[in-house]
Amino acid sequence: MSAVRKAGRGATILAVVCASLFTAQAAFADRDKHGNHGETEQGANLDGDGNLSVTAGGVVFDHSKNGKGGKVGGLTSTTSWSPPPCWYAPKYTPEQLQNYLEPIWEAGSTGHEWDAEQRKKYTNPDDPEKDFNKDKSGEGYWWGAYVDRSYPPGWDSCDEDYFWVDEGDAPPANIENAVTPEILAQLAYAEIRVPGTEVTLAPAQATKVNLPTWSWLDGAQFQPVSVTASVPAIPIEATATAEPVSLKIEPGTPDAETYPASGVCEINNGRIGEPYAKGKANRTPPCGVKYLRSSGDGTFPLQATVTWEIHWTGSGGAGGDLPDGEFGATQDVVVQEIQAVNR
Repeated sequence: MSAVRKAGRGATILAVVCASLFTAQAAFADRDKHGNHGETEQGANLDGDGNLSVTAGGVVFDHSKNGKGGKVGGLTSTTSWSPPPCWYAPKYTPEQLQNYLEPIWEAGSTGHEWDAEQRKKYTNPDDPEKDFNKDKSGEGYWWGAYVDRSYPPGWDSCDEDYFWVDEGDAPPANIENAVTPEILAQLAYAEIRVPGTEVTLAPAQATKVNLPTWSWLDGAQFQPVSVTASVPAIPIEATATAEPVSLKIEPGTPDAETYPASGVCEINNGRIGEPYAKGKANRTPPCGVKYLRSSGDGTFPLQATVTWEIHWTGSGGAGGDLPDGEFGATQDVVVQEIQAVNR
């Protein structure tokens, strides 16, 4: 039973997904040794709200538990890690590969010698019924390479020709980046969107020199978010979940102190920082900043960055951790001198 069926979306959606998966080549060319570009854009939207969509690599992304709103953004890894630039996944049925390759050969667009070599790989002169493994229709798929739509470094490293995988079998051991639950988790990581990080500052109005300013984030927005990626044709799936763990405050000037001194406010009871209330003016905020000079006629660019821990679970009990991600925003802060009245 496919991941879509497991999600309870019904046989109709499963049929649409599979149809989209194996007819997408009509709308998108491949990036392969024929010199064409890969299937890199969204191919279908199944629920009208962008929550479930067929995208590059025959991967179905369920965004229904993702961050929402106009200020959401993608995560940047806190390490040098990045999602796979390319991967291999089911791409064609026997008939679909034949319909794709034969017009190319007939046009001679890749050269006679190259076309002849390709024909040898996919056709059987002694038994045309077995061309492109048509005798195995319904028993497996031709796998091929897919490329991240942003074409990051390494996007051209998946240069294997199409290869056949029987249903239920693992791809050949020598194939790197063949889609697995872990690779799906990494692709889901790239789809995660988290809330914007504009912090609330108080007391109200402009911040004052040498007075602690409290800062906090709306706890209702900063809840775990997740994206599920699946390949219904195999089927396998994985869910990557991001959980907020801390907020880092950078005042935008060295003439400032942060609370705590590290500038890193840990999550406490599901919230980041503590809202200011009357009577707290003389207390030290659990999360905040104190500016030591005014911003004059300008402002200070306060940077607020939330760190999110990423973990994943997948088919067959697979799971683990991925590098933390960050998402931040800058906001302009006016800092004024305290006005004293001389009598």
